[in-house]
Amino acid sequence: MEDQEGIRLAKRVAAQAGCSRREAELLIENGAVRVDGTRVEVPQTRVHAHQQVEIDKAARPEPVQVVTLLLHKPPGIAFDAPPARLLVPGQRCEADTSQRPTLQRHFANQECLTPLETGASGLIVFTQDPRIARKLIEDAGLMEYEVMVDVSGPVGPEALHRLNQSPVIDGRAMLPAKVSVNRQNEGVTGLRFAMKGAWQGQIAQMCDSVDLRILAMKRIRVGRVPLAGLQPGEWRYLLPHEKF
Repeated sequence: MEDQEGIRLAKRVAAQAGCSRREAELLIENGAVRVDGTRVEVPQTRVHAHQQVEIDKAARPEPVQVVTLLLHKPPGIAFDAPPARLLVPGQRCEADTSQRPTLQRHFANQECLTPLETGASGLIVFTQDPRIARKLIEDAGLMEYEVMVDVSGPVGPEALHRLNQSPVIDGRAMLPAKVSVNRQNEGVTGLRFAMKGAWQGQIAQMCDSVDLRILAMKRIRVGRVPLAGLQPGEWRYLLPHEKF
């Protein structure tokens, strides 16, 4: 029966590499094993005797490292939908310089702690790393976000002054934002918002308070990490030197 069904890949790798079954599983999960030339990351995969199993000699049987992913969310997608729709290997940015292999484990149990409104686009962060999750939660009120907002029509000095005052959003007193005019042409004014402790809907309520209609909104920075280089729908790995 085993000859017909094959054996578990982890068992084959353990015998071939002279290691324990658990070490074999770790090698497989780290993308270090190929079956007939194709990388296989599931230890339970069944293989037959005639199939060629290759093991990367430089690989070490270590737990798959937790990762943080940066995604450029397109407008019109709810923040909780991208993991299934966009966090897939084919959407990885070609300019990603992390040199990490794209592993299936990297997409499991990803948590988004920087959501965006459905109509907004821009940078959102997904992480498996408890240290980064703790940072984003504990420093949420002090983390600075930079958002580019297009509004209809001109923005006069009085409206700009009011936007720079401490807003009260849903009964909550917020820190004042730094709002400036980035560009102004053809009936559209581009505003730059730099704000700490931003809440979903905060910018919309601020603009409503001065009768400004939002046309588009794009977050280009979370803390010290920029969106730069990511096209809509693309993601990349957070680099070791990047800090929020």
